[in-house]
Amino acid sequence: MARFETIDAIDWQNKRALLRLDLNVPLENGKVRDATRIERVVPTIRELVEKGAAVLILSHFDRPKGRVVAEMSLKPLAPALADALGVDVRFIATDWRDGAAQKAAAAARPGDVILFENTRFHPGEESNDPAFARAVATLGDVYVNDAFSASHRAHASTEGVAHLLPAVAGRALELELKALSMALTHPRRPLAAVVGGAKVSTKLDLLDNLLDLTDTLIIGGAMANTFLAAKGQPVGRSLLERDLLDTARDIMNQAEAHGKELVLPLDAVVAPELKPGVASRVVSLAEVGPQDMILDVGPESVEAIKRVFDRALTLVWNGPLGAFEIPPFDEGTRVAAMHAGALTRAGSLVSIAGGGDTVAALNAADVAHAFTFVSTAGGAFLEWLEGKPLPGIKILESMNGAKQ
Repeated sequence: MARFETIDAIDWQNKRALLRLDLNVPLENGKVRDATRIERVVPTIRELVEKGAAVLILSHFDRPKGRVVAEMSLKPLAPALADALGVDVRFIATDWRDGAAQKAAAAARPGDVILFENTRFHPGEESNDPAFARAVATLGDVYVNDAFSASHRAHASTEGVAHLLPAVAGRALELELKALSMALTHPRRPLAAVVGGAKVSTKLDLLDNLLDLTDTLIIGGAMANTFLAAKGQPVGRSLLERDLLDTARDIMNQAEAHGKELVLPLDAVVAPELKPGVASRVVSLAEVGPQDMILDVGPESVEAIKRVFDRALTLVWNGPLGAFEIPPFDEGTRVAAMHAGALTRAGSLVSIAGGGDTVAALNAADVAHAFTFVSTAGGAFLEWLEGKPLPGIKILESMNGAKQ
């Protein structure tokens, strides 16, 4: 695993910790609907406070595109943070041009926890404007990145500021990087990967990288239909990317040429349409009719996937095996995930999962807690699996950031 400094490297007494979080959480009627991202950063905030720091929190929310948009304010997050921490959290309203942030930071005292307004209210955030990065850097003494899910963007508060202050990783980011290192950098082998979801086109880089890294690659979800069609299997009215049939054949040929096992569905759950209550049936691939839609893997496919898990020592999972949002098409993902969770609890499998739909599917199956690590990052998790450098992480690993 690449080396980076953590909060252990700093004497925090009387320091202002400029803490970058990702508080881009789902809100409903001004209330947080899913507090997972908040809960994961609580240990970092508490530790910094206990060590004598003032904690100054930066985050984005939604896409205001450099304008002040009231509906995208972080103000509703202050009470949610306070509830999770058990301490007061002061919210600072600012358009990032009025000096309010600098005034509040200058007055901060050890033990204070301050949440600043949405960094994307300033156009310099997403453009990584050096002037805005310098202005943000004046708020703190040390920069702490605890926002893995925002670290794939080279923005002022995720990358620019880290050049200007001593820069370290928070506890949540530290855990995330250790888990991903277990999965891809130094995995116990055999290493298996599940890649699901709707489209091959969105996961070409992922498939290419995982073909190099893994021993077995399991393909599910609607994207498997493109591979099945490329093999000449009937797929009826299923979601399909016909322009990528040759690409799917190339991927299968690469797997064979390099001695990699590529697992595709052996049977399917089909229905005439995707809607609640629709009549469905399990069929062999040869029995998929012209009016059928493949909406989940069948039981024979699930058993084959479970056998791969049984012999694997490490598992990486990105994407559901079926249309999990609508029962009974969640069954394949649920049963396979439960088996992976059981193997993990038994100590025979290291299981790492991530991606928005993946987390939603595992939560729906009530099995996320059984995995070794479930990443709440979406795009950042995917780009890491694709082997792409993440700007917010790269600066922590490099010698370019300012030192104490």
